[in-house]
Amino acid sequence: METSVMEYIRKRRSVRTFRDCPLSESDRAAIEAYLASVNEALGVPIEFRLLNAAEYGLSSPVIVGARLYVGIKVQNAANAGAAAGFAFESFVLCAEALGLGTVILAGTLDRPAFERAMEVGEGESMPVAAPIGYPAERMSVRETLMRKGVKADARLPFETLFFERGFQTPLSPERAGAMREALEAVRLAPSAVNRQPWRIVLDEGTAHFYRKGSKGMEAVQAVDLGIALAHFTAVLNERGIGTAFAVCDPGIASDADTTYAFSCRMEQA
Repeated sequence: METSVMEYIRKRRSVRTFRDCPLSESDRAAIEAYLASVNEALGVPIEFRLLNAAEYGLSSPVIVGARLYVGIKVQNAANAGAAAGFAFESFVLCAEALGLGTVILAGTLDRPAFERAMEVGEGESMPVAAPIGYPAERMSVRETLMRKGVKADARLPFETLFFERGFQTPLSPERAGAMREALEAVRLAPSAVNRQPWRIVLDEGTAHFYRKGSKGMEAVQAVDLGIALAHFTAVLNERGIGTAFAVCDPGIASDADTTYAFSCRMEQA
C-alpha cells in the first residue's frame, strides 16, 4: 500500500545531525532527477542545485555531518519568497519519501559561500538551503537543545490558524469537513523558529492565506507561507482536488499585524 503525502508530513522532522556517509547511487540519482525537473514555482523561475559541502566550503553552525546541501535561487519577483518555500518543501517531501533527512535553513548558514556556490546573479536571490543525508541515530546535544528552545513539536490550535469567511469566525476541525486534513497539513508545517505565521480564511471554494507577522521577518515568513501552501496543495491534489495559485485580495478585515499574502482556488478534478 502506497504511503500518503499526509503520512510523510506527519512523520517528517527537521534533521540537523547526519551520518557521515555518502548517499547511495540510487538515492542520489533520484534527488538529482527531481531537482532537474523543477524550473519554476508559482510562476517564478527557480533553479535547484545539489552542492558538495567540501568542494564549495559550505557549512552551518547548527548542522553536523552533512556532506551535501541543496540550494535554490529565484528571480526577484512578486511572490519569489513564497515560490521558494513552495518548491523547497515539495523537494523536502520527496526526500522524506526516500528516507532522507533535511532541514530548511535561512539564517544559520554561511550565506556568502552558498551564494557563490549557487552563482547568484543580479536580479536573483537565494532565500534558503538545506543539508541532505541520512539522519544520525542520535541527535547532537546542540540539536536537542535547539528543538527544545523553539518547542519544535508544538503547534498552535486549529481554531487559532483557520477561519471561515472572516477572522471573526474561527474554524473548528469538525466544521472544516473535507478540508480538515489539508488544513491539518498546514498546521504541521515547519516554519522559522516555529512562529507558524500562516492564517487561512476559507470562503466559497478559495483559501486566502495571510501572514500574521513579526517585524524584521517578512522575507523568511514569505518562505514559510510557501511551505504551508505546498502542504495544503499536496494533500488536496492527492485527493483529486485541483488547486490554482492566485493573488486576489478579498478585502477581509484583519488586525494590523495580519496581512494578505495570496489565495488558493480549489476545483474538483
